Amino acid sequence: MTNAHFEAIADYRDIESLNRHAEVAAHGGDLDALLAALRAQSRDNARTPVQWDATANAGFTTGTPWIAVNPNYHEINAAAQHDDPGSVFHFYRRLIELRHTEPAVALGDFTMLLPDDEAVYAFVRRLEGTELLVLGNFTGVVQAPALDDAWAGAELVLGNYPAAGVDVALRPWESRVYRRG
Repeated sequence: MTNAHFEAIADYRDIESLNRHAEVAAHGGDLDALLAALRAQSRDNARTPVQWDATANAGFTTGTPWIAVNPNYHEINAAAQHDDPGSVFHFYRRLIELRHTEPAVALGDFTMLLPDDEAVYAFVRRLEGTELLVLGNFTGVVQAPALDDAWAGAELVLGNYPAAGVDVALRPWESRVYRRG
């Protein structure tokens, strides 16, 4: 699910958001700027009804929900995720499976790589001769982290994009897990 983009303060239910709006209004502040900030940061973004399917009210209720359903529920919903093998739902299923089948995920030693890199989170888990390299690009732009050449030829075991070599730059918001040993 994505953040709901409520157009008016009347769409919000979060008391903190409502109080902030009243405060800004009382002091003659920029209400348009506040609404833009609320669209990104309000707790109500995490409180919209779960989008189960593309039916009325996203399949959440046959009644009237306490807060509006995100209008994108026709495209973004649990049923659509379940039917799409490339979805976030199926990625998390593979991630959970990896945790259950690869002991190094839960029990391996942890070594942080690139600790000063603000865009790429990288670490290695090691256990009994198995090493897992985990890379995550937490930006909207391509990143080319400097990695040890010893990972060349490592097996890609999980990723949220189509397969790529270890020496290929990370695409926006991409994550990969490689295995060697």
